[in-house]
Amino acid sequence: MKTEALKKRLGTLEAELNEIKETLEKGKLPWIHPGRLLSAINLVQYLHIRKKSIVSLQDKLHASGLSSLASSESHIHRQLQEVMLRLGHSFSRNNLNMCDADWAGSKLQQNAAMLFGEKSTGSKLPIMVTLDSSAHLNEKAICSLLKKGMRVARINCAHDHSDVWSKMVELVRKAEKETGIPCKIYMDLAGPKFRMNLIKDGVSVEKFKIEHEERILLTETKSDAGKIAGKSIYCQIPGITTFLKKGTTMMMDDGKTEAIVTGETLSGREITISRISGKPKLQSGKGINFLNTIIPIASLTHEDIKALDFVKKHADLVGYSFVRTADDLKQLHQHLYKQKTAKAPLLIIKIETPESVINLPELLLYAMQYPHFGVMIARGDLAVEIGFERMSEIQEEILWICEAAHTPVIWATQVLEQLNKTGIASRSEITDAYKAAQAECIMINKGEYTPLVLDTLRDLVQRSHRHHFKKRYEMQALGIAINFKFPAITK
Repeated sequence: MKTEALKKRLGTLEAELNEIKETLEKGKLPWIHPGRLLSAINLVQYLHIRKKSIVSLQDKLHASGLSSLASSESHIHRQLQEVMLRLGHSFSRNNLNMCDADWAGSKLQQNAAMLFGEKSTGSKLPIMVTLDSSAHLNEKAICSLLKKGMRVARINCAHDHSDVWSKMVELVRKAEKETGIPCKIYMDLAGPKFRMNLIKDGVSVEKFKIEHEERILLTETKSDAGKIAGKSIYCQIPGITTFLKKGTTMMMDDGKTEAIVTGETLSGREITISRISGKPKLQSGKGINFLNTIIPIASLTHEDIKALDFVKKHADLVGYSFVRTADDLKQLHQHLYKQKTAKAPLLIIKIETPESVINLPELLLYAMQYPHFGVMIARGDLAVEIGFERMSEIQEEILWICEAAHTPVIWATQVLEQLNKTGIASRSEITDAYKAAQAECIMINKGEYTPLVLDTLRDLVQRSHRHHFKKRYEMQALGIAINFKFPAITK
């Protein structure tokens, strides 16, 4: 592509981005918080570029010694303008996009600091640690975690109750005073998680063994499950089996066991165990994922609404589980802001369903009515539902799009999980944790070796930030961008 042709192509692209900018500045999305307007513009502009492949253009720019627009998610329009300036184009000061690399980097850092606190001296990333209600949880233990880099304490509302949560909050606040180290309280709403309850010969059991091609009854209620001899499972959410068709694939216990719906009965559905990895058993309380099946159930459950009274009083951040659409966010907004003067925790949108991946741009744009919010890549359920082989690709895309929106990201689920449980890390999870440094916060689960995990993470993050530099990515068409329709939503 010769210089004139290159300049023409860039000029056309810049005109398209400028039209988007002018449209949004005129109030096309009126609910956007004034402090998020430049972020909203940059996000929509970035999505516009990612609707189709520009690899050939990138190659020509790179060959000409110019920026190929890679690694410019946070300031895509201004980066394009900078390239054009170097090719002799002139812009008036008013026509240059204010969202340049320095502004965008500063904005993302400010947003992250509001969510997770200022960066600690020992690590360039705040670390979120999941608390539990075990006997070893005490003020001394919390103090130790704070000194080793914990800056966010996570309480999972799917477990325990308000009395236990109160004790956890009290311990964290005491440890803050003791150490002088600030710590945010993050509370995860449970959401409509499908969990197994096991019945054997009419009696509830904690676990039972399974075999390949074994048939088990899946029911909606405990009474139906208890009527038959043999093994059965009932789900905590009534009505679920009506949406399960023959051939539906079920993944249980984070994908360790797979089953297929092979028949219908008056009491529920017959499932057949099709794959077992690890120990051949099922355990009550473990999750179930139904692949390629949309079950119309509210993301905000009755239990979540009850928990919100506690969350609003004590939490700095609230994690919204199993979000699918902007309508889900509207429901939470109504409960968080019933009283305009009421204190409300900052929102963390958990991306853990295929629908939330597809609808990520709409979720971000809706949430931009708030000055500060974040996103969690909840890789447990998400990996099961989209397929483990796609997880690496999808988490990369989420990072790109959130960077375009100047939105902080929490990298979560099974980070150094083996190290946390056994004291010995696998090679692959060390590589995974090293990559996690691309996010603005890393979440680890509870475990016997949590202090060791914190030491290891701090070292990995420091090494990653010392050696990491932006690589050149090719901008093929991005599925999330192709599915985005502008304007996406109305508030």
